[in-house]
Amino acid sequence: MGQHTRRESLSAPHVASRPDHHESAEIDLVWPFAKIAGMDRDDIRETAYEIFFTACRSSPGFGGRNALTFYSSNHHESGGDGPVGTNKAHAVVVMTPTSRVKRALGLKMLGRSPSRRMVSGAGGNAGGSNPSSPGEKGSPSGSISFTVPPPARPRRPMTSAEIMRQQMRVTEQSDNRLRKTLMRTLVGQMGRRAETIILPLELLRHLKPPEFNDSHEYHLWQRRQFKVIEAGLLLHPSVPLEKSNTFAMRLRDIIRSSETKTIDTGKNSDTMRTLLNSVVSLAWRSASGTPTDVCHWADGFPLNVHLYTALLQCIFDVRDETLVLDEVDELLELIKKTWSTLGITRVIHNLCFTWVLFQQYILTGQIEQDLLSASYAMLAEVANDVKRPGREGMYIKILSSVLSSMQGWAEKRLLNYHDYFQRGNVGQLESLLPLVLSTSKILGEDVKITEGVGHEEGEVTLVDSTGDRVNQYIRSSLKSAFAKIIEIGNVMSVAAEVKQEANEALLQLAKETEDLAMKERGSFSPILKKWHPTAAAVAAVTLHSCYGNVLKQYLGGVSLLTTETVGVLQTAGKLEKHLVQMVVEDSAECDDGGKAIVREMVPYEVDSIILHLLQTWIHERLKKGKECLLRAKETETWNPKSKSEPYAQSAVELMKLAKETADNFFEIPIGITEDLVLDLADGLETHFQEYATFVASCGSRQSYIPTLPPLTRCNRDSKFLKLWKKASPCVGAEEYDHQYGVNEGQHPRPSTSRGTQRLYIRLNTLHYLLSHLHSIDKTLSISPRIVPSTHNRFSNNRRSFNSYFDVASSSIEAACHHVSEVAAYRLIFLDSNSVFYGCLYVEDVTNARIRPALRTLKQNLTLMTSILTDRAQSPAIKEVMKASFEAYLMVLLAGGSSRVFYWSDHEMLEEDFKSLKQVFCMCGEGLIAEEVVDRESEIVEGVIALMGQGTEQLVEDFSIVTCETSGMGIVGSGQKLPMPPTTGRWNRADPNTILRVLCHRNDRAANKFLKRAFQLAKRR
Repeated sequence: MGQHTRRESLSAPHVASRPDHHESAEIDLVWPFAKIAGMDRDDIRETAYEIFFTACRSSPGFGGRNALTFYSSNHHESGGDGPVGTNKAHAVVVMTPTSRVKRALGLKMLGRSPSRRMVSGAGGNAGGSNPSSPGEKGSPSGSISFTVPPPARPRRPMTSAEIMRQQMRVTEQSDNRLRKTLMRTLVGQMGRRAETIILPLELLRHLKPPEFNDSHEYHLWQRRQFKVIEAGLLLHPSVPLEKSNTFAMRLRDIIRSSETKTIDTGKNSDTMRTLLNSVVSLAWRSASGTPTDVCHWADGFPLNVHLYTALLQCIFDVRDETLVLDEVDELLELIKKTWSTLGITRVIHNLCFTWVLFQQYILTGQIEQDLLSASYAMLAEVANDVKRPGREGMYIKILSSVLSSMQGWAEKRLLNYHDYFQRGNVGQLESLLPLVLSTSKILGEDVKITEGVGHEEGEVTLVDSTGDRVNQYIRSSLKSAFAKIIEIGNVMSVAAEVKQEANEALLQLAKETEDLAMKERGSFSPILKKWHPTAAAVAAVTLHSCYGNVLKQYLGGVSLLTTETVGVLQTAGKLEKHLVQMVVEDSAECDDGGKAIVREMVPYEVDSIILHLLQTWIHERLKKGKECLLRAKETETWNPKSKSEPYAQSAVELMKLAKETADNFFEIPIGITEDLVLDLADGLETHFQEYATFVASCGSRQSYIPTLPPLTRCNRDSKFLKLWKKASPCVGAEEYDHQYGVNEGQHPRPSTSRGTQRLYIRLNTLHYLLSHLHSIDKTLSISPRIVPSTHNRFSNNRRSFNSYFDVASSSIEAACHHVSEVAAYRLIFLDSNSVFYGCLYVEDVTNARIRPALRTLKQNLTLMTSILTDRAQSPAIKEVMKASFEAYLMVLLAGGSSRVFYWSDHEMLEEDFKSLKQVFCMCGEGLIAEEVVDRESEIVEGVIALMGQGTEQLVEDFSIVTCETSGMGIVGSGQKLPMPPTTGRWNRADPNTILRVLCHRNDRAANKFLKRAFQLAKRR
C-alpha cells in the first residue's frame, strides 16, 4: 500500500476555499498592491487561468500532442523504462520526484500515493478525460470520490493542465469554453503568439449565450470580460492614456451600457464593431507612438501583479495549504509563459513569489515554518536583484510596497514579541528576525541606490543597522510588557490616589519587573544574542528605565520622606542591583567592558531622590510665593489694615509665607546642603525684588514738576500791573487765611491728598520688608542643620557676603528712595500748589509772603510723621525739604509773567527762606540735622544773593559767565551774547540762572539790556 500523506488526491471534487488575500483585517497583513475596481478575487482568478491557458496552449496537456509526464530517478520495470500508464503488468508509479525549487527553498518533498497521480483515461486527450471539477453539476459537495477504472481501461498520470485547472478551481465547463474560443481564434494562425491575443475580446466574439446555462450566467460572464478590458485599457493601462482619447470614451460608453443589459456581440452588431475597433486601437498603442508587435491589455500595474500572484497561489496544495506541490517546478515553468502578456520580468517574479510564500505562511496560521524560511530564501534573490542597475520604476514601486508590508507585519510582532511569542512558539522568533532584517536592509539599499545623488549608478553605501533594529525591538517589547504589568496592577491610578496602596503597588511592580528580566534572560536573550551581542544588557537597561519612570512619578507626589517611601527606595535599589548585574555579565566581552551601556542607566540613588524631593518642595513653596505676588498686583489698594499696621497686607502675607518656608525647610529630617539653602534664598530674593519693584511702580517726580514758562522781560508801566494796583491790593496773608480757614483756632487743615497718603503706605511697606528680611536671613544663616556641599556651584561662595539678601536689600532701599521722592514732589507741587508755587510772590512780594505756605507745610509734615513708621520718617522728610527748595527756586526763577522782583525784595526773600529752613530744622526730634539743611539750602541762598545785586552788576556778571561758558572770550563791538541753554541745574554761577534773575528784575536797565541782547518780548 502506497504512502498516504496529509495531502489528499488532486482529483478530489471538493476543494477547500482559500482565504481572501484582500481580507487583511483578520490576518493583520497589509495588501501591498492597489485594488482593482469592480473585480473580486474570483474574477482575478478566472481571468488569470484564462491568460495562463492561452499562454500554455501549445504545451503538452493544453491541447498539444503529448501529455507531460513525470519520472522518478529510481523508476524501473521489466522490459525497460517507459512512461507511467503503459500496459506493462509491473509498471511502477512515481513516489518521490525531485524538485529543484523545493531544494533551493528548503521545502520538503511530500511523497505521493498512486491514486493521486493516476487517472482513468484513453491516451493523452486531456480535454475529454478531466476529473470532476468543483462546482460541476453532479459532484458531491464535501466528500472525496474516486472513480475506479475498469481493468480494460489504462491509467495515466495527470497532466499539468489538469493539475492547474484543479488548483485554480476552474470548472470543466469554463475550461471547455476557453478551449473552444482558442480553437476558433487560432484557426489558420496556429503560430500566433499569446501576447498578440486580446483574450477578453476574443472570448466576447466567440462565446454566445447558448453556451451558458442561462442568460444571467452569460451576463455575469460578459460583465467580467468588460471589467478586465476596463481595468487593463482604461483604469490601469501600461501606456499612459490621454483623457481626450476618442476610443477610450467610446469604450467607456459600451462598458457602462453592459452594467444594465447584455451587449450584443454578434458579427453584425454595431456595438461589437465599435468595441472591436476601440479595444484594438487602445491595446496596440506604444509609449513612443511607433508601431509595436505586442499588445498591452493586461500588463499595467497593479492588474498584472494581481493576476500573476493569483497564478502563483496555485502551487499550494488545495487539501493542505501549508504545503507546496511537488510539481512546483513544472507549474512555475508554465506560469513563466504568461510573462510576456502580463509584463512580468524575472525580478518582478522573484518579488511576487516572495510575497506569495510570506502571505501563505500568515494565511495558514503561521504553523508551517518552512514557508517562512522559503520566503526568506527568496529574499536573497530579491536582494541580488536590487543591486543590479537599470531597474524600472514599476519594479521599485512594487518592491517598496511588498517589502514595507512584510516589514510592517513582522515588526509589529517583533516590537511586542512578549505578547506574540510564548514558551511554546518562541522558536518562531528565530525564523522571523532574519527575514525582517533582510527586508529592512533591502529597503535601505533601495533608497540609497535610487536617491543617492552624486554617486555612480549601482553604487551603494550601507551601514549595518542590524544591531540597532534588534535594539529597538528589545526596548519596544519590554516597554510594552512593562506597560501591561502596570495596567494589570493598576499601578498608575493607585499611585495617584492612596499613598499606602501606592507603596504596596510599587513594591509588587519591582518584583514583577525582576521576574520579567529573568524571563527575558532565559527565553529571548539567547536567540536575540545572535544579532545583538548585548541583548540581555539592553533588556536590563530598558527595564531599569521603565521602573525608574514609574518611581519618579510616584516620588513626584511625595513631599516628605516616610518609612514607606524608604521601603520603596530600598526595593528599587535591590532591583537596580540585579539589573546592573545582568548588564555587567552580558557585556563582559564588549570592547569597553560594557561601560557605554551602563552609562545609560540613571542610578536610583537615595541622595539624588532626596535632592529631587527637596528641590520639588522648594519649587512648590516658591510657586506659592509667586502666586502671592500675582494676587498682590491684582488686589492691593494700599489701604492699611489699622493704624498699628500702617503697611500693605500683601507684604504681611508675603513675608509670613517666606518665614514659614524658611522654618519648615529646616524641619526636614535630613542634612541640608549649602547649595539647597542657596536655591531657596535665591528664590525668595527674586520674590522680594519683584515685590519691591511693584511697590515702587508709582510714577516719577518729573510728572509733578510744572513746565518752565517762556522767558520775558518786565515792563514797569504794564497795563496789567496798573489796573491790578488800582483795583485792590493783592490777596495777602489775611485773605488767604480767611479763604482756607487758617484763622479757625490757628490750626489749618493739611492739604495732603489721598494719593499721597497711599504713597506713605507704600513707603511703610518697603521698610516692613527690610525689617523682616533680616529675620529670614538670620534663620537661613545660623541653622545647625546646614552641612557643607560636596561641590560649590558658584565661583564665589554667597556665604562670603554679609547676607543672603544683599541684592534684595539694595533693591528695596532704592525703591524707598524713589517712593519718598515721588511722595515729596507730589505733596509740594500738587497737594500744596495753591499755597506754594501757585500763590507765593504772585505780582508782589510784600503782599504774598511765605507764611501761609509754611503753616500748611507744617500740618502736612505732621500728618506725614503720624502715618510713616519711624524708619521711614527721616528720609521722607528730607525729600520733602528738597522738593520745597526746588519749588522755591522755581518761584524765583521760573515763576512766569505773574511774578516780578525788585532789588529791594531780596531782604524779604532771605527772611522767608530762612523761615522755610527753620521748618525742617525743627521738624520732629532731630529727624534732619541742621548741617544737612544748610547743605541742601546753599543753591537757593546763592540765587537769593544774586537777586540782591544791582542790575548793572548782574549784567556784567552775566556777560562774563556767558562768554566763558560759550568759549567766546571778550565780546567785541557788533557781537551779540549767545542765549545760554536751560540746564535745570540752577546756581549763582550758571548764566541761565543770572538771565532768569534779570528777566524777573523790574527796572529799566534790565528791561533795556534784555531787549538789546535777546529781543525778549514784554510781559502783557
